[in-house]
Amino acid sequence: MTGKERREQLLDIGRRLFAERGLDGTSIEEIAARARVSKPVVYEHFGGKEGLYAVVVDREVERFLAMATQVLAGEDTMEKFEAAAVTLLRYIEDNSDGFRILVRDSHPASVSGTFASLISDIASQVEYILADVLKVRGYDPRLAPVYSQMLVGMVASAGQWWLDVRKPALEEMAAHLVNLAWNGLSQLDPNPKISSGALRRLAGRDEPAQPAARGARPRRRDATAARSRGAGPGQPPAGAPRAPS
Repeated sequence: MTGKERREQLLDIGRRLFAERGLDGTSIEEIAARARVSKPVVYEHFGGKEGLYAVVVDREVERFLAMATQVLAGEDTMEKFEAAAVTLLRYIEDNSDGFRILVRDSHPASVSGTFASLISDIASQVEYILADVLKVRGYDPRLAPVYSQMLVGMVASAGQWWLDVRKPALEEMAAHLVNLAWNGLSQLDPNPKISSGALRRLAGRDEPAQPAARGARPRRRDATAARSRGAGPGQPPAGAPRAPS
């Protein structure tokens, strides 16, 4: 086996072990044993497990960024974001070891830093897209950094959860992601504010509940009571803070 082939072998073994156990849970002895080499061979190529881990992480970051850059190119349509969501989930499914490594905090020796910094890089690319989307819809494009961080963070977190449960099916999961992201954006309030009722709650100015009389049964607040105050089934009572669309 050539030196280059040995290096690739150690990277493949390290990738699997780091995905399963993380940096701290993986030993240089186990890496060497899996490769059927002595520990000095691992040290010769990477200087130790930290060096091996850093190379593995940097490779995964480059792969993820290349994928994200490709799917975000082109006209900003719903079909584009649907294709992007499917591509992301396929990446997670086909590269589960690599994605599991990414969602762990990277070692400081890694040039690319942590998963949070990777998400920030992706959000910076999405920011330019959202600035145009917000402007077309009459919203302040200066808010694009805010919405890009929220949108990318939501997708990354959902992808991590889906990797563990694998339900619903891939394309159905992608459709739900786009449904929330795209349809939510189409219904944005141009000037959202926290309701006065919520502010009163935060300030602790709500009137304290009166203790029930001894022996009295507590009143049940159910759907019937809500409808009697003018709210339909599944709707909040009149005067309740309105949930964001």
